[in-house]
Amino acid sequence: MKAFVVDKYKKKAALRLANLPEPEMRDDDVLVQVGASGVNVLDSKVRDGEFKLILPYRPPFILGHDVAGIVVRVGRNVRRFKVGDEVYSRPRDHRVGTFAESISMNEMDVAPKPKNISMEEAASIPLVGLTAWQALVELGKLKPGHKVFIQAGSGGVGTFALQLAKHLGAVVATTTSAKNVELVKSLGADLVIDYKTQDFEKILSGYDLVLHSQDAKALEKSLRVLKPDGLLISISGPPDPEFAKKQGMNFFLKLVIRLLSRAARKKARSLGVRFSFLFMRAQGRQLSEITSLIESGAIRPVVDKVFPFEKTGDALAYVEAGRAKGKVVITVAD
Repeated sequence: MKAFVVDKYKKKAALRLANLPEPEMRDDDVLVQVGASGVNVLDSKVRDGEFKLILPYRPPFILGHDVAGIVVRVGRNVRRFKVGDEVYSRPRDHRVGTFAESISMNEMDVAPKPKNISMEEAASIPLVGLTAWQALVELGKLKPGHKVFIQAGSGGVGTFALQLAKHLGAVVATTTSAKNVELVKSLGADLVIDYKTQDFEKILSGYDLVLHSQDAKALEKSLRVLKPDGLLISISGPPDPEFAKKQGMNFFLKLVIRLLSRAARKKARSLGVRFSFLFMRAQGRQLSEITSLIESGAIRPVVDKVFPFEKTGDALAYVEAGRAKGKVVITVAD
C-alpha cells in the first residue's frame, strides 16, 4: 500500500510517499480501506517531535489521526463490524497512520459512519468531535443554561464544539475574525468577539466553562472570565499532574509535567477556579453518539478544503498556516 511517512523528527519535515506492506491485523482489529483522512494541527506537532515525551513514535512512522473508509477484513474476535461496513475513527495513540491506503484499528476505536454525510465530511469529524465531547460532556459536564467560552470558533475543534455546546443548551461565546462572524453564529455562537479588535477579558465574566486552545497569555486571561469554581479545560497545554497519572508516566516525567503546569495551576487556585488539561483519547462508543447527532441534523461537518492524496504535504502546510475554517481533508480512495 501507499502511505506518507515521517523519516525523522524535524520541524516542517517533508513527508515521504512510500510503498509499505499491508498493516498487520490483531484478533480485535478491523482492516479499513481509507476513503478520506482528516488533517490536524496534531499531525504537524507529532511530526515535529513536540509530543515525543507523551507519544514516542519511532521513525519511520505513518502520520494521520482521522479516517473514514470501508471495512475490508475483520479479526476473529470482532463482533461489531463486518466486511463492507462504512466506518470512521480516530485510531488510538501508538496505532495512528491514516495518511495511507489502509489501516488496521481496534474495533473499540471505530464507529459507524453517519449515513447522511460523505466520506470526506466523515473524515473531518473524529478527532475534533471526540475532543469537544470529552471536554464539554465528559469533563465539563455542560448543562442547559451554563455559560461556555469556546476559543477560536472557526477552527476545527471550535466549529464542532460550538454546535455541541448549543445542542446541550449552553449560552455560547467565542472568538474569531470579522470575516467568520456569520459562520460561527450559524453554528450556535450567541456572543462573538473579534479577537483582532476586542479583548475578550473585558467583555466576558461569570462563565462556567472555558475551552482553551490558544497560548499561555490567553490562558491566564481566560481563567479570569470564570465564575468561582468555574473550570478551564485546555487542549493546547500545559499538561497537568492528573494527565501524567492517567498516562502511567514514570516519576521523572510526572515531575516534568508538574513543573510545566505549575504556573497555570497556581494562578487558577489564586482565582478560586479550576484548571484541567485534556488530551483526547480514542473512543468508538462516544463516536457512535456523535454519529447520532450528525444523522439527526444537530451537528454538521464544516470542511474548508479537500486535497488529493498525493498533495498530503500541501494539506498539512495549509493547516499549519492557521487560516482554515473548519477542517481540511485528504481524499485517499474514490
